[in-house]
Amino acid sequence: MAHDEPTKEILETPPPALPEEAETTVVSRRWLLLKASIAFNGIAGLALAYPILRYFCSAVKPGKDFKSWISLGALNAFPVGQTRLAYYKNPYGRSWDGETDDTACYVRRIGTKDVQVFAVNCAHLNCPVRWFPESQLFMCPCHGGVYYADGSRASGPPPRGLFTYDWKIEGDQLHILAGQMPTLSNSAKLVNIELGKGDAPCRG
Repeated sequence: MAHDEPTKEILETPPPALPEEAETTVVSRRWLLLKASIAFNGIAGLALAYPILRYFCSAVKPGKDFKSWISLGALNAFPVGQTRLAYYKNPYGRSWDGETDDTACYVRRIGTKDVQVFAVNCAHLNCPVRWFPESQLFMCPCHGGVYYADGSRASGPPPRGLFTYDWKIEGDQLHILAGQMPTLSNSAKLVNIELGKGDAPCRG
């Protein structure tokens, strides 16, 4: 049995310990990879969060930053007694928006110096309404909302009339205060301002 003793001694011998330098090298690489992954995930998270944060931050800016008077064209382009569709460029648009930057509105010419300018958004769920000159009505194709020619509610689910823009006549041009959102906070008034004659009273 003496020949078995060397074998037993070899099996019971523990493996040689790694040098302290080798252990330090392994830990450093592990931490390096961990830090690199954290940095990469942080950069990716910021890249995804930036457009979302920018959207919400832009919503809290004062409305006056986006509002500006924009011409809808010559007043004579809107005959008295008619309602016509017009377009304007968003004052807060971007150069790459293209045709999507064109915003529609309806202009109703009441008299020589009197108009109404309506947003195309239905007061129910903001679907675009259409003007039907034969019946002298605005109609919403989404849920059947109907409005009279003056923008007041006729029937259907809308809780109120169409949203209106502030407007003024400058020279021979019709201008509207663009950049307003179609909300109840700024839709209840219609202002007629003629330069050189002072401000006209609000009419709701």
